Amino acid sequence: MTSIPIDIPFAIDFRITVGYVQPQIKKIDPLSSMEILPVGRAFQHRASQILNNRTLAEQENFIAEQLQSDKNNSLDEDHEVDDGAGDEPEDKDLLALDPRDWKNQDQYAVLGLSSLRWRATPDQIKRAHRKKVLRHHPDKKAGQAGNANDDSFFKCIAKAYEVLSDPVKRRQFDSIDEEVEDTVPTEKEVNASPEAFFMLYGPVFEREGRFSSKQPVPSLGDINSTHEQVENFYDFWLKFDSWRSFEWKDKDANEGSDSRTEKRHIENKNRSERERRKKEDNARRRNIVETALSLDPRMKKFKAEERLAREAKRKGPTASGTGSSTPVLSASEIQEKQAAELKAKEEVEKKAQQDKVVKEAAKKAKEAAKKNLKKEKKTIQSLITGSNYFLADGETVIASVIEGQLSELDVLTTGLEPEEVTEMRKELESNHGQGKPAMKSVLVRFAKKVSDAGKGTFKEFI
Repeated sequence: MTSIPIDIPFAIDFRITVGYVQPQIKKIDPLSSMEILPVGRAFQHRASQILNNRTLAEQENFIAEQLQSDKNNSLDEDHEVDDGAGDEPEDKDLLALDPRDWKNQDQYAVLGLSSLRWRATPDQIKRAHRKKVLRHHPDKKAGQAGNANDDSFFKCIAKAYEVLSDPVKRRQFDSIDEEVEDTVPTEKEVNASPEAFFMLYGPVFEREGRFSSKQPVPSLGDINSTHEQVENFYDFWLKFDSWRSFEWKDKDANEGSDSRTEKRHIENKNRSERERRKKEDNARRRNIVETALSLDPRMKKFKAEERLAREAKRKGPTASGTGSSTPVLSASEIQEKQAAELKAKEEVEKKAQQDKVVKEAAKKAKEAAKKNLKKEKKTIQSLITGSNYFLADGETVIASVIEGQLSELDVLTTGLEPEEVTEMRKELESNHGQGKPAMKSVLVRFAKKVSDAGKGTFKEFI
């Protein structure tokens, strides 16, 4: 090969070629075949365009509309509908709650759910808690005058949410919720009209059904329910399996006590009290069911039909041709009957509305008396504690004496009328300066009154 000289306008340093190694080129792998499937977003859009006979511009507009629709749907799913959960007004008594006494507070009222109570859903509880936290957080209230108690109520909110967001704790609180209506209609109210039974007993069974381990609970039905449906309904309630428990009312051991004997004694007493309350609740519910069964107009109708069937069977087939047929009512008689039924229904509804107003007033009075009773009881308990449980100054008080006196105080305040409890508190305060015997004599006198009425027995206050 002949070399051809080339003129280069600059010098080349050939030293850079020293050590240069020409790279080795690998052989190209042999070709392989593979199957390509028509999938993917691009193919989907192209296929949609062809199948729907759209132009490219029309297809792009269609895709844009679809994306906007998906975005709107996503926003709708994330948007929370505000149904007013947690917006109930807050009175002074509610805001003045002591977080140390959180177990005795109305957990639903603290979160603004007192109108819903056991019907409140977990989502409503969560939203109500969020509203309360935003409204009463100490950081938000810091620096505002007259809000010294906000931190305390914020702690009450935290405790209420802790209880109601925990299914086990919520069941325990629901089991003893005293704010739920617990009245049962009387026989006179039920017999006012055929519809009264269903109007009055329907809410009762709905209320009691919340404690059922088996869900859903069968409906009470109406006057047209079949014999089988009615029998199945009462069979369910007579075999009712209740999850209701009474741990919430358990008494705690004295703070700071390490005595195993004392703790075991309190545990045994709590267990005994739970069993007693459970037994009483089962008897109460069974009494409701048996009373409803005896007043149910359908059961009376079924018995009458069975009696007529027996009589027809006893008379034999020949009686069917000679017996009297059901009288046919004229148009005017039908109208009169319908008017009478309508009037009776209106009277029942009017009576129910009046009863509702009376019950609400009685409920408010009961709540006020209960709040006052708690204050009176707390004051009396402080007086008993301050007097060293009527033992000599410096003498050590054993756990059984403390528990005995406080338990008997519960019996006392339960057995007396609210105004009598107030009178007892006033006498204790007036006798405070006269010594422990004078104070104890007040309790002994009121205890004798409760004992004579058959409402309790006493060992400490005798």
